[in-house]
Amino acid sequence: MDQHQYMLLIYQVPSQPSAARVSVWRELKKIGALYLQQSVCILPATDTLVAALQKITERITELGGTYHLLPLHELPEVEDSKIVNGFITQSNLQYDEIIEDCEVNFSKEIEFETYRQNFTYAEAEEIRQDLDKIRRWYDRVVERDLFGAARRDDALRSIERCEKLLEEFEEKVFLQQEEDESQDPSSEDARKRLHPRRSERRGGHARPF
Repeated sequence: MDQHQYMLLIYQVPSQPSAARVSVWRELKKIGALYLQQSVCILPATDTLVAALQKITERITELGGTYHLLPLHELPEVEDSKIVNGFITQSNLQYDEIIEDCEVNFSKEIEFETYRQNFTYAEAEEIRQDLDKIRRWYDRVVERDLFGAARRDDALRSIERCEKLLEEFEEKVFLQQEEDESQDPSSEDARKRLHPRRSERRGGHARPF
């Protein structure tokens, strides 16, 4: 089994203001840190992550905190396996959240707007922006997934299914707008379908996101 090298960060930040502790936690989670316990986390010792950790430790000092940043080499195999499995589990949970967002939120949104026959460019554009957000989220998780979590491919397939659903919805939008434009463009109904107001598009219902 290949030995992995890690950086262990043990830190303490003043409890007040709480926003300071949250900001450090957020930055560490953003780069994929695995928390072993409160204020103790570990990361693979790649050049990119070590550089990111250096910036975070500078931030800890600026906030009046303290830290120890310790390199870890040649861990016992059982401990190395625990850490690797921890990173994989963390990544799989994030992929599962993406899958849930695709299947519960995104798919239901298209189903809802299809049921309402709300085939407008404005709606399609808004749903496209939602899909772009999911893709960026996936890319961030992949960037942190250094051990090839199994759910990565499942998440990608979910995103590809969303893309197909959106393409089908956009085709309906195109056909609807062709029909609208073939009618009298000055009619009130045609103008509303081509340029609906948000309140009209939502029909008074909250967005299921």
